This record gives sequence, structure tokens and C-alpha cells, in this order.
Amino acid sequence: MKAVTIRANGGPEVVRVEDVPAPRAAAGEVVIAVRAAGLNHLDIWVRKGRPGARIAFPHVLGSDAAGVVAEVGEGVEGLEVGQDVILNPGLSCGHCEFCRRGEQSECETFTILGLGRPGTFAERVAVPAVNVYPKPPHLDWAEAAALGLSHVTAWRMLMARARLVAGETVLIHGIGGGVAQAGLAIAHLAGAAKIVTSSSDEKLSRAKRLGADHGINYSSQPDATLRSSASLRSTSVARAVRDLTGGRGVDVVMDTVGAATWPVDFAAVRRGGRIVLCGVTTGAQAETPLQALYWNQVTVLGSTMGSQEDFREMLRAVTAAHLKPVIDSRLPLERGPEAMARMESGEQFGKIVLIVGD
Repeated sequence: MKAVTIRANGGPEVVRVEDVPAPRAAAGEVVIAVRAAGLNHLDIWVRKGRPGARIAFPHVLGSDAAGVVAEVGEGVEGLEVGQDVILNPGLSCGHCEFCRRGEQSECETFTILGLGRPGTFAERVAVPAVNVYPKPPHLDWAEAAALGLSHVTAWRMLMARARLVAGETVLIHGIGGGVAQAGLAIAHLAGAAKIVTSSSDEKLSRAKRLGADHGINYSSQPDATLRSSASLRSTSVARAVRDLTGGRGVDVVMDTVGAATWPVDFAAVRRGGRIVLCGVTTGAQAETPLQALYWNQVTVLGSTMGSQEDFREMLRAVTAAHLKPVIDSRLPLERGPEAMARMESGEQFGKIVLIVGD
């Protein structure tokens, strides 16, 4: 079968399209004939090489997919060949104390499809049956493939971890990204006010059409410097947030960026507010203003993917509201290297999706 693979860690040049053996369904698994596969920043990190990650080459990239059940393994119930499905890319052992509590993303062996096992940028992928859900009928293949990782991550961040409620205000950094846009949609469903940031006026304008109440262009702010940890309240984005909230600050900061936005988070959040972090695209090390942390009684929350229940709740909300992910572009599987280069450039607005077959 055709697949987008790497045979070594490295730059964009290591990504290739080649023939690899098609998977078979082991006990408790199903094989999905992939119709579409969504890109995530995780694909870049896997390509570059993550510390401690061990993958067998050639390795098939990709975490998100939607498709049709093609093969059902021994012991699988509730799934049939020919069924339209989407995948929850979070993989857990199913029997440790955290899995038994229903907190699969806290599993001691938690990993993600395309990282811990061959991924979805292929004509077929084998996955545990517990990770397979019926495709929401209002979504086409590309929209369904764009849903999984970004939306379950955003759902857990805002709803399970930060406990966002109607009437609160949330700050979302980097609105061009998939998780940030999923957060915007979920915050809108929750009845929250949304402030978003970007370095692009065009992206901010598009975000407002998607429901953002306010947009801040951090590159056009005077003295804008997100990397500085000094004089937190004087940073331009934080000042703009304070102005928009009457000096109060936001109830929740949703941070998918990391080191570059960490100082702004503490300057923009209200006393007693919450900061929830899921990514470190601008760096994994940052200085924390401890006085602001304790004096303002700020709660800092880490978040990774989501549990099976998070995924079910997210799907129910998406289906009930007929929510559709924002699609930046749809490219055939054969243009997988080009798709990854576009994502790495940061030019996209929404999800980049690979279309498999017809």
C-alpha cells in the first residue's frame, strides 16, 4: 500500500511516499481503509525525533484519520466491515490504575497513533477497536479526519481541565493552529467570550468570522516581545487583554505555544484564573513568575490529548451543534511531503488534510 513515511529522523527531506506492507487486524483491532488523514504538529516532531521515542523505520506518519472498516479482528464487537468511522489517536494500555479510572491520557504507557505505532498517512491503518467511533454524519471525509487530535485536545483543555463555563472569557494564542481553532469553536459552544492572538491580520479577521470576539495582532503592537520575561504587565498583548476586560484579565488562558507566550499568560489572567497548557512549539523551557503565581492564586494546568470519555463528549457536542473543523487545504496522499512543508511554514489557517484514493 502507499504511505507517507520516514526512514530516519531529520528535516523535510526525509519524508517520502513509498509502498509498505498493508497491516492486518490483530485480536481486538480493526483495519481502516483510510479516506482522509489530518496533519498535526506532532507529525513534525516525530519526523525530527522526540527524546525517548523509539520507532521502527520505515515509519508511517500521521495521527488522525477517517475511513471505512475493512477488517475486524478476533474478539471485536460493535464494529462491522463497511462502517464509516473516525479514530481517537490516543493509545493506552487499558488496565493500569489510570485507565481503570477512565483517565487514559494519564496512562503510564500513553502514546499516540503515528508516534507509538504506524500512523494514518496510508491507504490502511490498524488500530485498537476501542479507538474507533462512528463518523458524525454531517462531516465529509476531510472534515472528519480533521477532528480527532485537535478537538479532543481542546475539549480536555477547556472543558475537563479548565472547567470553562458560560460567561467567562478565554484568551487563545496563535489562532492559525488546529488546536487553537478547535478551542475557539468549543469556547463558542460553551458560551464564553473569546480573545485570540495572531501575527496575521487576515487570520484574526477570519477568526472573528468564526466567532472570536476580539483579535490582537502581537506583531503590530508597539514594543511587542513575547519572549521577554521582564515587566509582565507591560507586555503589549497583556495590556491589550487588560484593556478589553476592563483591567480584570481573562478567566482562562488556552496556551498551545509554550515559552513565547508563558509570560503573557500570567500577565493576562485574572486573580484566581486558570492557565491551561498543551504545547511547546516555541520552546519547552520558560521562567515562571512565582510571585504572580501564588499572590494572584493562579491555577496552572497541564493537558495532554484526552480520555475516551473526553472523546465521546466532544463527538456528542460536535454532532449536536453540527460543528465543522476549519479546513485549510486538501491534498492527495502523494503530496504528503508538500503538505507537511506547508504546515511547518505556519502559513495555514485550519487543518491540512490528505485525501486517500478517490
